[in-house]
Amino acid sequence: MLTIGICGASGSGKSTLARVLSEAIDGRCILLAQDSYYKNHADLPFSERERINYDEPEAFEHDLLISDLKKLISGHPITRKAYDYTNHLRCDSNELIQPADVVILEGIHAFYDAGVRDLLDFKIFIRVDPDICLLRRVKRDIVKRGRRIEGIAQQYLATVKPMYERYIRNYIDYADIIVAGGGKNQRIVDILATYINSGRAKEFPSGLRGEGGKL
Repeated sequence: MLTIGICGASGSGKSTLARVLSEAIDGRCILLAQDSYYKNHADLPFSERERINYDEPEAFEHDLLISDLKKLISGHPITRKAYDYTNHLRCDSNELIQPADVVILEGIHAFYDAGVRDLLDFKIFIRVDPDICLLRRVKRDIVKRGRRIEGIAQQYLATVKPMYERYIRNYIDYADIIVAGGGKNQRIVDILATYINSGRAKEFPSGLRGEGGKL
């Protein structure tokens, strides 16, 4: 099994890159979103759940994610984790996810925990201008998550931008490859898919890094 991590700012195109890459891989591929591993706060009223900082590393159950990755790597299934962004609640199911040839993990803090990083064979950081990320986030949150522009702006200034400055932009130091332009970078998709489909995936760190590891 090959494990790939994709990290970057909110709105950088992590989910898009993960999806497009998975479609280009010949073997079976599992997509795991770190957002599905948000801590559950069902004991709190909605008004309090709204005020939680969902952009800080402590908002996630890293130990549960590590456990699930280890199970998949060792050939065991996991149950599907999911998150309801509208109500700020976990909505896991009993559906089993079977091990696959490739696992792709994407998330804003996918490289935060050393235990998670150690389980990733290859790490990709998406670097996109913060202004572009903000515009993408606004569109996504309004269309897909039913949020209002006032709330989006408040959250961006209060948590998204500060956490990016403090943590997320620094994860670039852990990356094997830095991808510019967001998740629709067809060049990186073609290169990665070629290596994976040819069985040369373990050559990633040395075979794909150019000057500065940038593509």
